[in-house]
Amino acid sequence: MVHTLTTRQFLLLLRYSGFTTRQIYNYCPNMMTYNGTKQALSERLSYDLSQFNDVRLQAKLQRFNNLDLNAIEQQLSMQQIEAISIDSPDYPPLLKHIYDPPTILFCRGNLQLLQHTHTLGIVGSRQHTHYTNKALKMLFPYFAKARLTIISGLANGADTIAHQYAIQFGCATIAVLGFGHLHHYPKQTRVLRRHIDSHFLSISEYPPHTRPAKFRFPERNRLISGLSRGVLITEAKERSGALITVDQALDQNRNVYVLPGDMFNSYTKGNMLRVQEGAEVVLSETDILKDYC
Repeated sequence: MVHTLTTRQFLLLLRYSGFTTRQIYNYCPNMMTYNGTKQALSERLSYDLSQFNDVRLQAKLQRFNNLDLNAIEQQLSMQQIEAISIDSPDYPPLLKHIYDPPTILFCRGNLQLLQHTHTLGIVGSRQHTHYTNKALKMLFPYFAKARLTIISGLANGADTIAHQYAIQFGCATIAVLGFGHLHHYPKQTRVLRRHIDSHFLSISEYPPHTRPAKFRFPERNRLISGLSRGVLITEAKERSGALITVDQALDQNRNVYVLPGDMFNSYTKGNMLRVQEGAEVVLSETDILKDYC
């Protein structure tokens, strides 16, 4: 029996074919209007891509034609992964309004967390001092009382501390992955990842088989800020990767908070630079929680 594909199924096939989020927006700007059988959608997609004369796109179109949607759906079910498309009521409302939201989110865990809007992203350096631990340990009881959901990237350093304190103090937490769910990086956070998968939520815009790659982590960072009403920097050197998240948060019109820095401390040079650009210095929990009333 030939049946009409849903928007979710069409987007799922595009992602498994190798089309990136950016390519889908560039080459299928009217994706929400696509409807019909797989054959009909393939013909329309072929027409839309023909104007670009790119052999790489044609290779992805060929993969689209060869994919077995039922097999993909069965694999996702076996892997306990839910694919949430951007037109779904389950899609996070804050994330939907960034410049280039993922067309599909791959999720494992408690999907109800996607609807939380009292969300705080916490980012910082993989290399950090005791300052990060001390400050977050002081702040987290207040975050828990305010029922904040903590968003971070499950990296070594500040991300790990943020997720661990969220669990310890009773906050929900969401881990945003820079790879597909069948992989993990770094190995030091694997046990923490398993706990989050089982009790909270991990999400990725990449299909489960997608391996970690350096360029994917900056792409991932826009989701950390996009899911968050505000982003807190713990410690960041002048060229810290955490500042990519902060820049994206500013572009997305999110609140940005920084722990106070020391002009002689290289670990907080990035903090001080963002204060010059308008980030708010956190002297107490009130400086953050006033925006969550």
